[in-house]
Amino acid sequence: MYSRLVNTSERLVAATRELLWERGYVGTSPRAIQARAGAGQGSMYHHFAGKHGLALAAVGRSAEELREAAEAVLGGPGTAYQQVRGYLLRERDVLRGCPVGRLAMDPEIVADDALRAPVEETLGWLCDRLAGVIGQGVADGEFDRGLDPEATAAALVAVVQGGYVLARASASPAAFETAVRGALALLGPAAPETAR
Repeated sequence: MYSRLVNTSERLVAATRELLWERGYVGTSPRAIQARAGAGQGSMYHHFAGKHGLALAAVGRSAEELREAAEAVLGGPGTAYQQVRGYLLRERDVLRGCPVGRLAMDPEIVADDALRAPVEETLGWLCDRLAGVIGQGVADGEFDRGLDPEATAAALVAVVQGGYVLARASASPAAFETAVRGALALLGPAAPETAR
């Protein structure tokens, strides 16, 4: 019985995450969530107070997964350049966009403090994490000493998010890859040849 309840709850969160990613908050109705999750209305309201509670759980889960995916690369082996390169070039579903970044463009999410908080915190964490890696690269002499780690990290996050927009607008993942490779080229000249 317990595993069945957990399973239903997980299906509801997963369905809400997908619908928020595809349709945004307004386009994600309780009926659509229930249909996608294969759960009835009673099950949904047994586990969550409603759409807002489900959305909060879904946004939190998307934020958690983004952090885990980024940390797997940024906390992995290699030089700072290799870690940044690994983050920028990691496998993504580029044409769908970033599941967290897209939420930052949703007016209903941004207007709701509780729903916006995990988005803001995650993007802030990502900037801080990248700044730490870049700062280490500066300290190690891998990057130019004049490089501002915080500003560079914010620019890299903006390149990734903007790369998603370019890819979606052109219906081609190549636009994303061009953007991130351009960012790497800006970092690359100061990086040792062996780090590439």
